[in-house]
Amino acid sequence: MDCKTKKELKITACKIRMGIIEAVHSAKSGHPGGSLSISDVLAYLYFKEMNIDPKNPKMENRDRMVLSKGHCSPGLYSVLANRGYFPVEDLKTFRKLDSYLEGHPDMKGTPGVDMSSGSLGQGISVATGMALAAKLDGDAFRVYSIMGDGELEEGQVWEAAMFAGAKKLDTLCAIIDNNNLQIDGCLADVNSPDPIDKKFEAFNWNVIKINGHCFSEIEDAFNKARETKGMPTAIIMNTTKGKGVSFMENKAAWHGSAPNDEQYEIAMAELNSAMEELNK
Repeated sequence: MDCKTKKELKITACKIRMGIIEAVHSAKSGHPGGSLSISDVLAYLYFKEMNIDPKNPKMENRDRMVLSKGHCSPGLYSVLANRGYFPVEDLKTFRKLDSYLEGHPDMKGTPGVDMSSGSLGQGISVATGMALAAKLDGDAFRVYSIMGDGELEEGQVWEAAMFAGAKKLDTLCAIIDNNNLQIDGCLADVNSPDPIDKKFEAFNWNVIKINGHCFSEIEDAFNKARETKGMPTAIIMNTTKGKGVSFMENKAAWHGSAPNDEQYEIAMAELNSAMEELNK
């Protein structure tokens, strides 16, 4: 990846993070921690990786993305807004009465949302079904699904993994946000799904482990996923929950808490400072 592209992606990821903070603060509720940790991969997916068209959200041959951890909708909405699916200003209506930006993604009401999600474990199952349908119909589109590491505690995840591996769904790519924190605390203290890589490998998946905040590694992982035939790919991203906002980083308390006015100002000041540095 050249320096110009990397810089552009970093700027986009920073804009996504600003949108997340704006949305959650405005709603006085939501899930900033896990939204911030996937901002980099969202920037890469929607601005470089996927075949999509904001002017034609239902384009038949578009790539699909299912946010399996649907509570991180602020991240999805922010990237969709920045990509041009709807106005960035509308992020301020998040979770408001009559807003089309609901607490969890709604495919019927929000442009760019390929699947309604929220019940953990179900998103990857739907993505698996999409990939199977594409294979049966001879379609070439790819299917991506972002999952939380705590979500891997759901049994349905492994039923989908077993099925996808058995059916050799090589257009399917699962992205695991491995930030090691969930709503009740550290993953290891709640119900650790480790070793995540060995589990996916056992179900005949191609497994790639990366730093989820390094665009060079993200690009390399998706390129390898495209080249892999005969098996789905699981990209396990080592990430930091709350990435980009210092007082939210690595704090389980920010899994589902909104910043107050003072915290909002601090967070936005940090992100604006990061943006100014990137634009030098």
